[in-house]
Amino acid sequence: MITLEQYWMGRDVEYASDFTEEIRANAQITVDRVNQLLERADAGKSHTVRSGWRPRTLNATVPNASASSKHITAEAADIADDDRALADYCAASQVDLVEIGLWCEDFRYTKSWIHLQIVPPKSGKRIYIPSLAKPLDPDFQVTWA
Repeated sequence: MITLEQYWMGRDVEYASDFTEEIRANAQITVDRVNQLLERADAGKSHTVRSGWRPRTLNATVPNASASSKHITAEAADIADDDRALADYCAASQVDLVEIGLWCEDFRYTKSWIHLQIVPPKSGKRIYIPSLAKPLDPDFQVTWA
């Protein structure tokens, strides 16, 4: 499970001038949905937020971050997934992603984390390729159901 405090990573204070009610509301939905997935995936295992809300100025400094990243609007979260267990779970349990209302980046593009968002990408695919860039982990093999 993750908390809003973990999701904010102190940015709600540091970037207070960018912090809006819309951001707060989106973040609550994001955290709630991510927690639903985490509960289904591993019933209470501790998780680390790698990246939560990223104000536009901060997002611009993140390597390979999209200028239209859903992190900017608090509609996305990156969750540590060093052992790739969460990626395997999501690939095998896409029905859970549908039921909860989450989309995620192709796991080859997220080497040690999983990117989850509460809005569909342009492609509409549940697990989508985020960019034309080379995958960070092109040899990663998901255990598909």
